[in-house]
Amino acid sequence: MAELLKPTKTNPRGIPEAPFIDKVENFIKNPESDFDKVMQAFQDRLQQYKYMELSKRQQLGNLKVKIPDIEKNLEIISHIQERKENDVEDDEENVIETNYEINDTLYTKATIDVENLNSVYLWLGAEVMLEYPIDEAISLLEERLQNNKESLAIVKEDLEFLKENITTMEVNTARLYNWDVERRKNMRITEERTKNLKI
Repeated sequence: MAELLKPTKTNPRGIPEAPFIDKVENFIKNPESDFDKVMQAFQDRLQQYKYMELSKRQQLGNLKVKIPDIEKNLEIISHIQERKENDVEDDEENVIETNYEINDTLYTKATIDVENLNSVYLWLGAEVMLEYPIDEAISLLEERLQNNKESLAIVKEDLEFLKENITTMEVNTARLYNWDVERRKNMRITEERTKNLKI
């Protein structure tokens, strides 16, 4: 039964395209022995697609949180660099007062001495924070932003592909089920006719 679902095409990430059942008879040669196996194979593939979809939706959610965070960090660090490069004589102009987030709903004020600030700390994930010179921090954040935006486009493309294939597999499963119901109904009618002829 595995050859029935052997992919002829995949998307660029290797997700197999679902076959479309045009004629059930082409998939099921011997209904008594093959139907349950074919139905199970199709339902298994459908569940695989749904699992992949769930995984991709989680990735999408993570990226939708990461991208604005990176953009926010990039914006403030770029602003600091701009202020440093303008080299203002006035001491008050060399100080930035800002609010920053400590927790989801807790903020506090910070005073940044732009003139003496040469590096920033960035969270890299997994409880790791590193110090970077400002220009390196900007380069790193720009690169991460670009990579995350590319990942977002790929995840959206994969989700669309999975959605189409889930629909195809749901239609296939319904067609298999309806075909079997019709086949069994015809068998009963034939058996009843045969019985009536014998009487």
